[in-house]
Amino acid sequence: MALRGSLRASRALLRAPGPPGRGLCSRPPAFGFLFDVDGVLVRGSQPVPAARRAFQRLADGGGRLRVPVVFLTNAGNCLRSAKARELSGALGLQVSPEQVVLSHSPLQLFSQFHQRCMLVAGQGPLEENAHDLGFKHVVTIEALRKAYPLLDMVDLSRRPKELPPPTTGFPTIEGVILFGEPVRWETSLQLITDVLLSNGNPGAALQDVPYPHLPVLACNMDLLWMAEAKMPRFGHGTFLLCLESIYRKVTGRELKYEALIGKPSPVTYRYAQHLLQQQAERQGCRAPIQRLYAVGDNPMSDVYGANLYNNYLKSAGHSQAQAGLGRSPQAASPQAEVSLELRSECSSAVQSCESILVCTGVYRPENTQAQAGEAVFHGHRDFCFDPSLLEASHIVQDVDDAVQLAFEKENWS
Repeated sequence: MALRGSLRASRALLRAPGPPGRGLCSRPPAFGFLFDVDGVLVRGSQPVPAARRAFQRLADGGGRLRVPVVFLTNAGNCLRSAKARELSGALGLQVSPEQVVLSHSPLQLFSQFHQRCMLVAGQGPLEENAHDLGFKHVVTIEALRKAYPLLDMVDLSRRPKELPPPTTGFPTIEGVILFGEPVRWETSLQLITDVLLSNGNPGAALQDVPYPHLPVLACNMDLLWMAEAKMPRFGHGTFLLCLESIYRKVTGRELKYEALIGKPSPVTYRYAQHLLQQQAERQGCRAPIQRLYAVGDNPMSDVYGANLYNNYLKSAGHSQAQAGLGRSPQAASPQAEVSLELRSECSSAVQSCESILVCTGVYRPENTQAQAGEAVFHGHRDFCFDPSLLEASHIVQDVDDAVQLAFEKENWS
């Protein structure tokens, strides 16, 4: 990939004097930002120094954003309100929950599963998140483990000392939601597999393996993410890889997903676009948003996702929403758009989604392997490896440069 050349070109655009800018007073913005969080605005709990400078440009003298902004993150182990408070402290301005899209936020659209009894896996406020998204009946991995203590056998200290009485009254599980990476991977891998093999009745003896198996909805496909450590850390995509490998090894068949959401899935960008337009209207901007600038640090999720969505926007009549996908058409299918009337509200306005890659997180310009075009594909199994989708529209040093770049392109002062 010609990443170094793209970085030089973006720096040149930032330095070049633009034509006389017309500010907010003369016209409403026809563009908006989709900001990744980890590696762009923060590293773990520490803000990236450029983040506050960027938002000083974006805000007016009263601390109100002049341009619509959505924070599009693959984090999912917290509530939207908690993430909004965290971002408010890091950026020095008020962020509302309505501006935050977590990896699981588009599950609001999947109302066909909201009345089913769903097993939820991950960490953080799982039940509260599920209920906020519309799910009425959820069971956690911990509740399942306590109901069936003989299933969790890896940790010797947690094995029951005596044979427990038979479990009664436990509901049949009708689907699985994978919110994010759990803490005890061995427990979650074992119990999720048990649920799939038993058709939702993990206390039963194993008979014929049901296939297709119960619906599985997975959030956040990131193999790696960037925290305070100098090297990237395992993400939920690594856990999914383990689950898929185990299921295939045990059954000889592929684990299938009802939906894969979070970046780089186009349905997630579609949902974020809907919120961005709503925000613009609340700010008094009646003109539709026409261009999106997606700022991220991870070529495998942020750049790939923005470029995939750009292809979706440019496809005639949006008829090729599944372009770039491999085995699972559900991964990008806008199957639940009608729930929020997304098709009528934002399908015709937005024309492009440009990817801006920063160098403060996963991506490093000195990575010669990536520059030589030999990047190992870290994306999910069900997304085809198209090297062109890993090519950022622009590469800049940090998020402040990204905002400057977009302002130059939009002729904004």
